Amino acid sequence: MGRDPLIGLVGKPSSGKSTTLNSLTDASSKVGNFPFTTIDPQRAIGYLQIPCACARYDLSAHCRPNYGSCVDGRRSVPIELLDVAGLVPGAHEGRGLGNKFLDDLRHADALIHVVDVSGCTDEEGKATRGYDPSNDIVWLRSEIVSWVLGNLMEKWGSIKRRHIAVKATAVETLQNQFSGYGSTSKIVARTLDKLALKEPLQDWSNATVETVVNAFIDEKFPTVIALNKIDHPDADKNIAKIAKTQPPETIVLCSAISEVFLRRLAKQGFVKYTEGSEFVDTRDDLLESGEDDGGGLKEMDEKLKQRIENLKDMVLYRFGSTGVVQLLTRAADLLGLVPVFPVRNVHSFGAAASGGKEAVFRDCVLVGRGSTVGDVYRKVMGDAPMAYVETAGGQRVAEDDVVVVGKNDILSFKVGRA
Repeated sequence: MGRDPLIGLVGKPSSGKSTTLNSLTDASSKVGNFPFTTIDPQRAIGYLQIPCACARYDLSAHCRPNYGSCVDGRRSVPIELLDVAGLVPGAHEGRGLGNKFLDDLRHADALIHVVDVSGCTDEEGKATRGYDPSNDIVWLRSEIVSWVLGNLMEKWGSIKRRHIAVKATAVETLQNQFSGYGSTSKIVARTLDKLALKEPLQDWSNATVETVVNAFIDEKFPTVIALNKIDHPDADKNIAKIAKTQPPETIVLCSAISEVFLRRLAKQGFVKYTEGSEFVDTRDDLLESGEDDGGGLKEMDEKLKQRIENLKDMVLYRFGSTGVVQLLTRAADLLGLVPVFPVRNVHSFGAAASGGKEAVFRDCVLVGRGSTVGDVYRKVMGDAPMAYVETAGGQRVAEDDVVVVGKNDILSFKVGRA
């Protein structure tokens, strides 16, 4: 992944996509309970929480990121998000805002599919009761597959003839067709490796082509299913049904509106709350625990106190958190993102900052699974000639060494001729 990763938020209208974006970024998307509230694609910066390298060396007190933050070794790394218009059935045929949705989707590396698990909105985002949200997961994927498959089959005959004429490999031919979806040769190769097809491309049946497209969608758009509105009375039965049909590593239970509410109260000084936490403290809570001034928090009226207690019971205590922070964590896991910490000095892990204090691990970049030291160098340093690269302790590493968490993920780049 040469560029920075981009996570796309997808789903039907009124599923809670814009609220989810707000909960991830504190952005101010236009939020409304009606179809097509979000007309134009919106990019925003979310924050992926990762264990910071500073904790390995007991340097958390000196960690001062240039971007994001680090609190007690828990680092918030900026990651770009894309929120696009709500998708409705028939989008691949241009229905609703389908063409625009699908055109913007191609830029995403992974998807977060926000599903209204309450069943209170139908497939077009209109208010209802008793709708089965498992249908949304099926038809949204079907729309993406139909889009790619339709484009491919429209010219499949000429694709096969050219494939034979130029004696191309299957990877080369498919990459020529899939590059418009943001694909790379590596993605196509992984797709075909998993299928282990024996027949040559020119002999593929229509069914085989559809199998290839489905596998490509899995590889190009790994998807987190965000089951939103978990505090609704009808949510439990729908969660149970979806859990039987989807891989557990792809499902996250969340209440985006609860996260937005808690963050707003924390900013206003009514509660003490850490993003993604299981706990929220009010003035009364802190007074009971022995803090004389109640942590400096404001007093709340009875109505607001009751709302907090209900949120604790229905979301935090039942599910362990609002689930929002876990969405980006799960997306990063599906992508296999590795945080890498470029430093100037591999012994002190930083350079002197203003005031004479040592500031460590100022930078962090996210790279895809299987990335090498050379890949990271080119992402950080561009085309500058590389003399050599060192990792923690001053050990030199090779350009083709793979970076993983805990190994080759702290790097110092030396520019020049080796």
